[in-house]
Amino acid sequence: MSLKFGVLRNFSLGCLLTCFCFNLQAQDDGAEPAQDHGWKYRGFNIQTSLYTKHWDEDPDHTNHQKLIGPEIEFQNDYLVGLAFFQNSFDQSSQFLYIGKTWGLFKTDWFYFKLVGGLLHGYKEPFEDKIPFNGLGVAPAILPSFGVRYKYFMAEVQIAGTAAITVTAGLRF
Repeated sequence: MSLKFGVLRNFSLGCLLTCFCFNLQAQDDGAEPAQDHGWKYRGFNIQTSLYTKHWDEDPDHTNHQKLIGPEIEFQNDYLVGLAFFQNSFDQSSQFLYIGKTWGLFKTDWFYFKLVGGLLHGYKEPFEDKIPFNGLGVAPAILPSFGVRYKYFMAEVQIAGTAAITVTAGLRF
């Protein structure tokens, strides 16, 4: 029964996030259309994890992810990245992703970021802790809310129904 509830909860969360993202893209009446700058290089980010909290107090969970994550940003607000970290069960893991950011509150400081990609590193006996991990690689989607100011950035990342992570980093 809890598996069905978990799938329904994840599906509902995905639908809400999708609606939220489409709402962010909507433009006010009379506003000029956004310019598409294409895939021109904008900058480079590097971030690390500061704090992680799992929703479930499982004794197998570790809250020390030791994340290091480089990202490349493009002028069209898309990005690509690769994160290296210790997963919830202290196994070396990697997440290769592509994503997009949307500004919040009509300012450059606050943003919503949604990334999706391939997650690797959940091995025995924990390979079944993430869905679709049959081949050792699973799809993953990671929403986050962030703030950036000059060369500094911080994000709150929501790892589905598992955890929340706070990261901080530098922008170049």
